[in-house]
Amino acid sequence: MTEIDPTTAFFAARDQLLELAGDPDRARAEFTWPDVGPSFNWAHDVFDAIAEGNDNVALWIAEEDGSEQKITFAELKRRSDQVANWLRGIGARKGDVAMLMLGNRLELWEIMLAAMKLGVVILPTSVVLGAHELVDRVERGTVSWVFAAPEDAIKFAEVPGNYRGVGVGLEAGTKDQRAALWEWFHYEESRSAGTGAVPKRTASTDPALIYFTSGTTSLPKIVVHSHTSYPLGHLTTMSWIGVRPGDIHLVISAPGWGKHAWSAFYGPWHVGATIFVANYARFDAEFLVSELDRVGVNTFCAPPTVWRMLIQRKLDRKPRALREVMSAGEPLNPEVIARIQEWWGLEIRDGYGQTETTALIGNMPGDPLVPGAMGRPLPGVDAVLIDPMTGEEADEGEVCLRIVEGESAAGSLVEGSSAAGSRAEGSPAADGAPTWISPINLTPGYYGNPEATARATEGGVFHTGDVAQRGEDGVLTFVGRTDDIFKSSDFKVSPFEVESALLEHAFVAEAAVIGAPDPTRLNVTKAYVALAAGIDPDSDAARAVLAHARVVLPPYMRVRRVEFFELPKTTSGKIRRVELRQREEAAYAAGERIASEWREEDFPGLKG
Repeated sequence: MTEIDPTTAFFAARDQLLELAGDPDRARAEFTWPDVGPSFNWAHDVFDAIAEGNDNVALWIAEEDGSEQKITFAELKRRSDQVANWLRGIGARKGDVAMLMLGNRLELWEIMLAAMKLGVVILPTSVVLGAHELVDRVERGTVSWVFAAPEDAIKFAEVPGNYRGVGVGLEAGTKDQRAALWEWFHYEESRSAGTGAVPKRTASTDPALIYFTSGTTSLPKIVVHSHTSYPLGHLTTMSWIGVRPGDIHLVISAPGWGKHAWSAFYGPWHVGATIFVANYARFDAEFLVSELDRVGVNTFCAPPTVWRMLIQRKLDRKPRALREVMSAGEPLNPEVIARIQEWWGLEIRDGYGQTETTALIGNMPGDPLVPGAMGRPLPGVDAVLIDPMTGEEADEGEVCLRIVEGESAAGSLVEGSSAAGSRAEGSPAADGAPTWISPINLTPGYYGNPEATARATEGGVFHTGDVAQRGEDGVLTFVGRTDDIFKSSDFKVSPFEVESALLEHAFVAEAAVIGAPDPTRLNVTKAYVALAAGIDPDSDAARAVLAHARVVLPPYMRVRRVEFFELPKTTSGKIRRVELRQREEAAYAAGERIASEWREEDFPGLKG
């Protein structure tokens, strides 16, 4: 039997997708996932192969004050080997969980590469989290190591656990911070370690990363990703971005969330592109666009909120080198796409995926765009729409992925497989691991939560919880979360459709729509609105928004109530509609009207 060379297998699949760039129909029809064998490790087999002797810039970080850092692929390979050797010397072992609570700074990328090379499981963590949230993550994530800058490391004084701390940039901390963190290792000491090659000891199915989900409706679950599900799986993300060798790519995404790994790590580095980071203390649309132009960014991805801010600032001059522009995180409204097309001559391509997956559905370069649609399944993705009532495939239903149970040639994450023997007791690889491993770019399961894994895979498919419609051309359009869609007078209402219509009004900066309980209609459509700058939250604004809704929405979707409100969000920026629903349900149960809301009946001539 011929032994599989994981590097050769990966690059053959990557190059196939690059050769088919611009012909998305062929890419979807012809691509198959490569067999990378039982010991694939992306940092060893892909990054190091790209980095060998490569003096192109891998990472370019620009600060608001004009200072910059650049590091080449060859330098980053050497540095990540050095960090891996140092970590091994202070006791880091395969299967340990390392919490990385770092912003967009060079050390983040060094540590991620080093951890992968050692088989240390990476737990990316947002710097906005407080001590209370960290207690939960350290405990449930079985954290062994914490990497943090002084201003965040100090939070761990209130976080119990059997973990060791590594301070990044402790020398720049205050005297009090340094005194409080005296037991922590100093990351700078890694610069004196050896740079010899790091032995590869991981299996393809060993855990590589774990993520806490956003928790928009419940306690965050812990998603496990193996050395194949995310690193290899992001071939879909690479295809969606349309990034090419030699490109400069910029994504607006904070470390700690899955999208950062999508587009600020795997996707661009799959092809040896430069990752550019524009750091800022407070978002500045003019600064961002000037940086896109100055640096010559070729591919750019941002969430809908950023695109809307660019439009509000009327930044109509196209950055000189931009070729591909994308949006992800939440569905993008058609009017935003139209405005950027008018100004920059570029179509924003939407994409869809989850923490549990890589990119699943998207508009690839060369796809004809349907405004407001998220596109078609990406190469290698077997996505279907399932009617939740019948369990059958339908033209409108929950987005699901077909699952194949059992072991692949690379083994599995189940206890007792060939990879299980070296796992640390109590680690994500050793407890509660699932038995299903397909498709490639899907999480093997939720750590420590077999019930959630069982629910997510009921019926032989992975349930995303998102509902979409399929058009005649096979293009999918997002309808809403299964939890968010509601009925009003026996009509189904999609919050996303209503929110998109509201965002067309100049007064509306952001909106969250929910069903407010009603004794006659079951629910009525209520909009919680964040107003644009300079608009007063008064009766004139309420009347204008309600009147706009009457014109642009059919009667069954019409907004009957509006309230100007600071929208509750997760730390990743997703709206927690569950809190808004609970607020409405509590008022309804008490028989009270929310005093700060406006209703149609408050404005003679609107109701009907």
